[in-house]
Amino acid sequence: MGFSAVGLSGFGGVLPFARRMLVEQRKWMTADEFNTQLGLCQFLPGPNVINLAVVVGKRYRGVAGAIIAPVGLLAGPLAIVLLLALLYDRYGSLPIAQSMLRGIAAVGCGLLFAMAWRMGSALKGKAVFLPFTALTVAAIAWLRWPLPIVMVAGLLLSGGVAWWQLGRK
Repeated sequence: MGFSAVGLSGFGGVLPFARRMLVEQRKWMTADEFNTQLGLCQFLPGPNVINLAVVVGKRYRGVAGAIIAPVGLLAGPLAIVLLLALLYDRYGSLPIAQSMLRGIAAVGCGLLFAMAWRMGSALKGKAVFLPFTALTVAAIAWLRWPLPIVMVAGLLLSGGVAWWQLGRK
């Protein structure tokens, strides 16, 4: 039911809603656990939030939860998208419809930045990992390195830093 509510809460990006539900409302995960699980889910193929729903569903309800959580996440939005597709086919060329779509895109950008801010605030005491964000952006956006190479290099480098930090404790 939690993932059904999350799926119906957002349109085009439910990660901020998933974080709020999992960390702040239901307290199924700490902020650190959420960041860790999301990192794993980003590394796996497929949409991050669906992967996260599978992981959380499996954690709390086993195989049935791993199946039901992503179904709950997707069923409501699928029905809404089918309805919206019919409406867009009929009314999408109207100027008011185009204006509404631009507004929805702006809201989505704001939600993404708000979620990134919250996730970053959970990194207290882990500032040593912050340069990896800048390095990743530089490697992909500016140097145009292939994503698989950046991911493997980032995994090796950040894993080495984590191993070094654990050895110091």
